[in-house]
Amino acid sequence: MLENSEDLATENARKIWSAALGQLQLEIPRPNYETWLKPTSAVGLTGNTLSISTPSPFAAEMLEKRLSGTIHRTVSRVAGRKLVVEFKVVGANGTTQLDPVDETSADSSSSTAAPDSSNNGIDYARSYALKPSFNFDTFVVGPSNRLAQAAAAKVAEAPGSVYNPLYIYSEVGLGKTHLLHAIGHVLCKRGLKVMYVSSERFTNEYISAIREGSANRFRERYRRADVLLVDDIQFISTKPQTQEGFFHTFNELHLAGKQIVVTGDEPASKSLLQERIQSRLAGGLEVDLQPPDYESRYAILQSKAPDLEPAVLDQIAQRAHQNVRELEGALNRVIAYSQLVGSPVTTELSELALKSLLAQTPKDVTSIDEVLSAISEFTGVGVDRIIGKRRDKATAEARRMAMYMLREEAHLTSTRVGQALGGKDHSTVLYAQKRFEQLLETDSSARQHLAAVRDIIIRARRVSTAVK
Repeated sequence: MLENSEDLATENARKIWSAALGQLQLEIPRPNYETWLKPTSAVGLTGNTLSISTPSPFAAEMLEKRLSGTIHRTVSRVAGRKLVVEFKVVGANGTTQLDPVDETSADSSSSTAAPDSSNNGIDYARSYALKPSFNFDTFVVGPSNRLAQAAAAKVAEAPGSVYNPLYIYSEVGLGKTHLLHAIGHVLCKRGLKVMYVSSERFTNEYISAIREGSANRFRERYRRADVLLVDDIQFISTKPQTQEGFFHTFNELHLAGKQIVVTGDEPASKSLLQERIQSRLAGGLEVDLQPPDYESRYAILQSKAPDLEPAVLDQIAQRAHQNVRELEGALNRVIAYSQLVGSPVTTELSELALKSLLAQTPKDVTSIDEVLSAISEFTGVGVDRIIGKRRDKATAEARRMAMYMLREEAHLTSTRVGQALGGKDHSTVLYAQKRFEQLLETDSSARQHLAAVRDIIIRARRVSTAVK
């Protein structure tokens, strides 16, 4: 009986921590989440104390010092009662998790991987060093990401010969890292020497190499790679010395015909990177990912939870709309809540689970007026023309964008969109929305225009907030 009680407490701890991580993904900057929270797991629940394992004493210390307040609030909110969180190190010897450039094997039966003699003792990424679920099969393709996925697949098919470098940019949580790992998986399986690294790790390694006088070893490690995958390049924009190292590493690999794939959060020309790095990134192919539309959100949820009722998937897809990370966090919250209360997932339960989660999401649903005003400002077409009956080209294009954005940004049904635009029939709205989706798939300027309108909305909100 005691054993069953302990097992139950451990299982409850895992459910609470899983749901808490879904929320923390939305609240904590990605680098902090990936570095400190992602490698953790729940150990047990004793009374009101939730024990969480960390890979090292340093990680436990950082979580306690930097993030404990946010973690305690989130865990207590998920559990429905006040809990204390304690951080423990995994194992007596503090065994650490693998990261993409570790030289230890993921196979628990051997402690250290033998160096590959063909690589001069340098061990490059293997498939175990990349997140298993981040592959092309699990990447849900839609109008918002089709071009980026196609470019990534082409690079994986013919590295170094097309789209070199490939630069993928978007806001957080839209799939950049997923595509980067997917490329890495394919090329690792083909036996290529793949170097996958975050810009933060590149910075740390480069600075350490300079400080320790091992710059030659650093250069050899990177420049003997067949493929270089660099995630979140924007984080080196304030580090001129690291940019210098990246620039020369980039040139060496590019001149040797090696494939380079880089991700960032904005177009190269608008980034704060040095101009010479901007020009290198722009010299290949730049592709972007936009927030997923409703159909893509629904498909993502269905792929991750095929047993959930369509009505529940629809409910989550309608409410969690900013990015894939928010979508996954909402889904995790619903499933964990169901497990905690011991009830099946219904629309009523989903509503309860999502209420506190999304009520605290800082991004509000965009209003009809905000959408129409922003489109009018960008296109020069008056709001009265957009909601009227004129059919000239400029008005029709602005109206089509409005129909799409009122669904995606204001979360209106097709009938409600029609009413907002002067009583348009819902079938007309559906047709226009589909046409705009198709345009987003093939026309990069359409995606840029959409991003520009969203920027206008954000800017207008900031001005409004400042005035208040």
